[in-house]
Amino acid sequence: MSIRKNDLEDADLTVHSADPSLYNEDLAPLPASRRTWGWFAIFNVWSNDIQSLAGYTLAASLFITAGINGWFVFAAIILSGFIIKFLVDLSGRPSVKYGFPFPVLARASMGVRGAQFPAIVRAVVAVFWYGAQTYFASTAISLALNAVLGRPGGAEFLGMDWVSWASYVLASALQVVLFLGGIERIARFLNFAGPAVYAVMIALLAAIWIQVGPQLPQAVGTVFSREAVTGWAAFSAFAAVTGTMVAYFAAVVINFGDFARNVRTEKAMRLGNLTGLPLSLALFTFLSVFITAGAYLLYQDGQGEPLTNPADIVGLVDSVPLTVLAAITFLVATLGINVVANFIPPSYSLSNISPARISFRKAGMITAVAGFIIGALWVAVISSIGLPKFVDTLGAVLAPLYGIIIADYYIIRKQRLNLQDLYSTDPNGAYYFAHGWNRRALVAFGLAAVFSVLAVWLPQVAQLSGFAWILGASLGGIFHWVAMQKVAVHSSEHDR
Repeated sequence: MSIRKNDLEDADLTVHSADPSLYNEDLAPLPASRRTWGWFAIFNVWSNDIQSLAGYTLAASLFITAGINGWFVFAAIILSGFIIKFLVDLSGRPSVKYGFPFPVLARASMGVRGAQFPAIVRAVVAVFWYGAQTYFASTAISLALNAVLGRPGGAEFLGMDWVSWASYVLASALQVVLFLGGIERIARFLNFAGPAVYAVMIALLAAIWIQVGPQLPQAVGTVFSREAVTGWAAFSAFAAVTGTMVAYFAAVVINFGDFARNVRTEKAMRLGNLTGLPLSLALFTFLSVFITAGAYLLYQDGQGEPLTNPADIVGLVDSVPLTVLAAITFLVATLGINVVANFIPPSYSLSNISPARISFRKAGMITAVAGFIIGALWVAVISSIGLPKFVDTLGAVLAPLYGIIIADYYIIRKQRLNLQDLYSTDPNGAYYFAHGWNRRALVAFGLAAVFSVLAVWLPQVAQLSGFAWILGASLGGIFHWVAMQKVAVHSSEHDR
C-alpha cells in the first residue's frame, strides 16, 4: 500500500522526550509541511549519480573488459538499473513514511547505539568514494587548464603535477561551497546539472557521429565484440557486469532514505526511481558507449584500446573552447554525484555518532578533510587496484547491512516502528537490546561480509564475484532473520 501525501499530513511525527545523545534537528522526523521534493528531484539525484567521470569510465571499462558482445553488456547494465530501482524502493519507503534519515532507520535493527556501526561503515565507504570522485572531478579542471596553458607539465608529487594539484584543491573547495549551501541549494544544482550534462553529451555524440558517418552503430558491435565467449563463461560475464553496476550504486542504495525523506509521496519517489534509474542509466550508457566507440574510430583510427575517460577523449580534440566547455560539463556532473552519494550520507552518519556535538555541517567538513586525503592518494596508490574491483569491494562491505536493515523492517517488524523508541535510551525500549547494541545483528553482518568480500578477492570463488553484492545482502538478511527468531519484537500503541 502506497504512502500518500494525506497520510503524511495526518501522521504524528513528533518525537517526545528524545534523548539528546540520539537526537538533533537533522536526525528528527521531517514533517510533510517541510517536504518539497517531487519525482523530478529524485530523477535528478539518480541522473547526477550516474553522470560522473567515474561512472562513464566504469561503464566503458566494462564494455572493454567483460569479454562478451557489447550489446549483452548494455543489456546487463540496463538490468542492473531495474534491480537498483527495486532495492531503493524498499530502502526509501520507511523514510517516506516516518521522515527520518538512514541512521535512524538502522537503529531498529542494530540498536539505538549499535546503529553507529553501520553509520560509520557507510561513512568510511563514502569517504573513499568521495576522494575518488573528487580526483575524477579534478581531471576535468586540469583538462581545461592544460588546454589553456599549453600543458606546462613540471615535477610530480604522488603522481600529479602542479596543474593536477591545483585542480584537485579547486574541485575540493567547490564541493564544500555547494554543500554548505544546504539541501535546497543542492537540489537546485541537481535540477540544473542533470539535464545540462545530457544536453552536452548528446551534442558531443552528434558531432562525432557526423564525422564518423552512418557506420557508427555497426562499429559499436565490432569494437566491443567478443562473440567467441559462450555458455557459462558468457553468463558469468553478464552476471559480473550486472553485479558490478549494482555494487557501484550500493552506497546510495543503503542510505537512500536520506533523500526519500524529502519527497512528498511514495508515488513520487517510485516514479523518480523509475525515470532516474533504468531509463536514465540506459540513456547515459548509450551515449557513453557510442561516444567511446566513435572517438576510437575518429581519433585513434581503431588502434589500441578505446579510451574510457571522456576527459582523455576530449583532450584529443584540437579545440580549446570545446575542451573548456566539456571540462565544465564533466566537472558539474562529478560534483553532483559526489555531493549526493558521498557528502550528504556520511554527514548524517557521522552526526548520528554524537548528535549533540556533531552537526550535519560539521560532519560534512570531517568528510571533506578525510576524503581529500584519500583522493590525493588515488593516482599513486588506490588506482592500482582497478576501478571495477574497487567498486566491488566497497559494495561487498555494504551489502550485508542492506540485507539486515531491509529484512528487519519488512519481515521481522512488518513495516511498523515505534518512533519514540528510536530516539530513546530507555532499557525497556524496543530497540535498546543489550546496552543499545543488537549483537545478533553484528554477528549476522560479520558472517555475511566475510563471504561477500572473499567473493571479490578470492580467486577460488572468482565465478561468484558478479553475484557478490546480491548474495551478501541476501545472506545478511537471512542470518539476521534467523538470529532474531528468539528475540521478542516489541510493539506499542505508537507503532505505525
